[in-house]
Amino acid sequence: MTVSVLVPSSLVREAEDKREATRKIGYVARAATVFRADRLVVFPDPDGERHWGGGFVSTVLEYAATPPYLRKEVFGKRDELEYAGVLPPLRAPSLTGSESEGSGSLRQGIVTEVGPEGRVRVNCGLQHPISLVTPSEMTVGEGERVTVRISSRSPVRAKLVDPPPSGWSVTRTDLPAALDRDDAGVRIATSRHGVEVTTRRLTDVVGRVERDGMTVAFGSPGRGLPEILDLPTDSLADGRPGDDGEDEADAESGVEHGAPSRFDLWLNAVPNQGSEVVRTEEAMFAALACLNLKEK
Repeated sequence: MTVSVLVPSSLVREAEDKREATRKIGYVARAATVFRADRLVVFPDPDGERHWGGGFVSTVLEYAATPPYLRKEVFGKRDELEYAGVLPPLRAPSLTGSESEGSGSLRQGIVTEVGPEGRVRVNCGLQHPISLVTPSEMTVGEGERVTVRISSRSPVRAKLVDPPPSGWSVTRTDLPAALDRDDAGVRIATSRHGVEVTTRRLTDVVGRVERDGMTVAFGSPGRGLPEILDLPTDSLADGRPGDDGEDEADAESGVEHGAPSRFDLWLNAVPNQGSEVVRTEEAMFAALACLNLKEK
């Protein structure tokens, strides 16, 4: 099951300064980590951007998604990361590295040098970069992220392995392309104007998510998805069946192939909200907590 989370480039449009903008992005990264997202996509909303746009948002997210022991190697010093120190710790095993000495200890690494005879030097957070043999079925280049299996730290015994680095990735692409992916699963837009989450509706949605995965899109403060996509809000909670033979129960569930703008469902995950605006990071925790439930 693949979980993709889509956020707009206008994510930090209401932040007062770069420090606050960085902190806000950190909470988005926390939500993606807590609910085991596989992919975080930043889609363009240039009309909603103010001081900081998609480049800033994606850079800070990429930094947060990088193991601390690799950050200096990957990013060096960048203006976008001036306040990276305020990012909350994610505490994900894929970022901290396993402390186990067993054969299952996996760590992310970065190739710092490609040498002769199929050997590479890899920085994987040990005291020094280590020299490893590249398996015959693998091709790696300088600067590439790799996965290292460590069987012993003293003396060091390690090898490159096939599985890609775990955790979530960060990409920048437009919304239609993200929704049209083969592994998009159930495509869910979040909005206060969507159908309200109920136990009956959630039962059906969760079943489909468990089977097919999901792509969940969020808006930005003061500029929700309907405004970003220029959609009338009164069309988002109709609960009408699509044209592919869905029955009345499917329409009740809110999962509908006729929903606007390529989505299967427009979902209001915070019914009767007490604040005029639910921030993106708050909406992420509310929506993903519901969608992360199990059928049984």
